Amino acid sequence: MTPSKILFYFCISFVAGIFTESIIKIPQIFLWAFLFFILLIIFLSLLFNKNKIIIFGFCLFFVVLGIARVQITELDIQNNKLSKLNGSSEMIFEGIVSSEPDVRDTYQKIKVNIQDSTVLILASKYPLLKYLDKLEITGKLETPSETEDFSYKNYLMKDGIYSVMNFPQIEIIGKADKDIFSFVYSNILDFKQKIRESIRSNFSPPQSSILEGTVLGDNGAMSNDLKNKLNITGLRHVIAVSGTHVVILSSIIMSVLLAIGLWRGQAFYLSISFICLYVILVGLPASGVRAGVMGGLYLLAQKLGRQSMGSRIIALACAVMLLINPLLLTFDVGFQLSFLAVMGLIYLEPFIKRFINIFAKQKAENLIGIVATTFAAQIFTLPVMIYNFGNISFVSPITNLLILPTVYWLMIFGFLSSFAGVFFGFLGKILAVPCWFLLDYFVWVIDFFSQPWAIKTIQNIHWIWLLIFYMLLGISIQYIQKKSPSAF
Repeated sequence: MTPSKILFYFCISFVAGIFTESIIKIPQIFLWAFLFFILLIIFLSLLFNKNKIIIFGFCLFFVVLGIARVQITELDIQNNKLSKLNGSSEMIFEGIVSSEPDVRDTYQKIKVNIQDSTVLILASKYPLLKYLDKLEITGKLETPSETEDFSYKNYLMKDGIYSVMNFPQIEIIGKADKDIFSFVYSNILDFKQKIRESIRSNFSPPQSSILEGTVLGDNGAMSNDLKNKLNITGLRHVIAVSGTHVVILSSIIMSVLLAIGLWRGQAFYLSISFICLYVILVGLPASGVRAGVMGGLYLLAQKLGRQSMGSRIIALACAVMLLINPLLLTFDVGFQLSFLAVMGLIYLEPFIKRFINIFAKQKAENLIGIVATTFAAQIFTLPVMIYNFGNISFVSPITNLLILPTVYWLMIFGFLSSFAGVFFGFLGKILAVPCWFLLDYFVWVIDFFSQPWAIKTIQNIHWIWLLIFYMLLGISIQYIQKKSPSAF
């Protein structure tokens, strides 16, 4: 057994441990007993030179490490000093805005660092706050809400937020000192705001909202009607900094660059550069960085050209991300979707592409790549989408095929027009002309397909159905690989 394969098993075992502890709370006394049993297995295996049992013993050891990692995180959450003040009377705090505020029509959401903890504050739209503003805040700390359908508490917990404040009294009292990172980050956010203003000067809603979402990952200015249409048509991922979006976009960029005659190595480095630029431009949010990592790893797996190596790299990245933050596995749907989208492209895209090639002409290779990418990602992510959001879009495969080929060009011309608009307004308007046609086409597609019959709401799906689906999918892929290994 090769070292890379052994590492793959260790990573999977660690992830399995995190998943086990996330759904079944294991008492520490059982964990210590299990650990003693595992060490005994490893010792006896070393004594009798049983290599396979040694590896199995270490896999169980990594399962225990995954369980322990979740328990340590939960202990840190319980001991958070600020969250213990949740539900207390009104108090006065000093804090610093720790990220770009999320500005909506009538309010803004801001993350504020208070006593080394992050608090999410819902505040009036004015005065508009900025990154590193030092604030004096008078209000009550509250525990995020939980309902039968959705746990806002768990949703925020994955980002290290355990307290919220609703419309407190806020006074700006200064500006925090900048280190190297905050200096660079604040300049990125300032430039991002200039790009946002450039887009809004060249386009009107809903085109401006779509372009802001596609280029900057912003949806704060998007109307509820547009969000609803995007949900119905299954295109919401196109205008968000999501792993699925970045992974699909990465694949499309690679396909286009290879189609125009670049070598695979050249296409790889250009695509990686584009992803890095995109993540920086959207302001380096944690979700964007994770999405960029998953997209980059998919491109690396493609460059290596080996399915097994690609899956091992993804497993290692997944384990490292969960080592840093184990709550991502069960509380971050975006993390789940990005991981599944990458796995879909690694395991299913080659077969779909080969199947389509039987009926299509070689000249349509670029289009075939986009079709295969779309279907592979959607097949792997659809069950999790239905389980979490309760909706299934019947037109999603059609709308994605109609829209995704244009996203690459929309981002290219969107970048060019918005960048040029920051420095040369007239040039920005000229370069915005192709965007107008693409955006009008985008709006026409979502208007045409956002019909009541196009979406079905499915409620109360048990998680066991997800397990059954992915088990059947895994068995099917394994069968296809044996029957047609050359496809992979």
